[in-house]
Amino acid sequence: MFDRPIDLGSARILISNDDGINAPGLRLLEKVARQLCPDVWVVAPEQEQSGASHSLTLRRPLRIRKIRPRRFAVDGTPTDCVLLAIKSIMRGKPPTLVLSGINAGGNFGEDITYSGTVAAAMEATLLEVPAVALSQHYDRNNGIKWEAAMRYAPELLRRLTAAPWPRNTLVNVNFPDVPPDRVKGIEVTRQGRRIIGDNLTERVDPRGVPYYWIGPMRDDFPNEPGTDIAAVRRGAVSVTPIFLDLTNVPALRALGELFA
Repeated sequence: MFDRPIDLGSARILISNDDGINAPGLRLLEKVARQLCPDVWVVAPEQEQSGASHSLTLRRPLRIRKIRPRRFAVDGTPTDCVLLAIKSIMRGKPPTLVLSGINAGGNFGEDITYSGTVAAAMEATLLEVPAVALSQHYDRNNGIKWEAAMRYAPELLRRLTAAPWPRNTLVNVNFPDVPPDRVKGIEVTRQGRRIIGDNLTERVDPRGVPYYWIGPMRDDFPNEPGTDIAAVRRGAVSVTPIFLDLTNVPALRALGELFA
């Protein structure tokens, strides 16, 4: 465990995302962070990096553009941004908390493995800085309602930082697509499951060569109790602890016997 809670009044908060430095969700998260802490830094990708997952740029140099004091853009992935922020930009006094988001669209179920939003929080966690990923679910036909995130994020972050943090664990938060007065509370959930890889659209370009669009994932068992998907679908804020040690501990003994 980290040895003590985070004192937001004296904290240093780093904000990143995967939607890019000009994303509206990033600006909203800045407003939330400044309600909690006076020392807020932003290091985010120059361009949208949705679906980048935990990718790291290794085959070309990265450039950092200083926009103004405490605000920087990086021509790389969310992982690049957090790594450069902690190890270079803020090297003299690293952040005490990393916030990633607020993503335009939910990140639950298998989204966690693809999401650049979650990856930024993952990189911070690997560098031993507590981190929270925040996403706003929405219906693509009706636009984004940011009000639920704006209403609930400040108090949620106060409560999360009021206790010690488990090591190797980030917190993944999803806000439902409902007005604030219709939010059905905050639920601590486990990661859900959805059908993946079956929403492909095949088309043909002007030269007769086929190409493909990968569409959004469909819900599988969206009402399974206790999952992030079920909570958000019924109008609750989901809070999911994500553990970064991927070892399947129960399988260790069986595999050990195979190779004894």
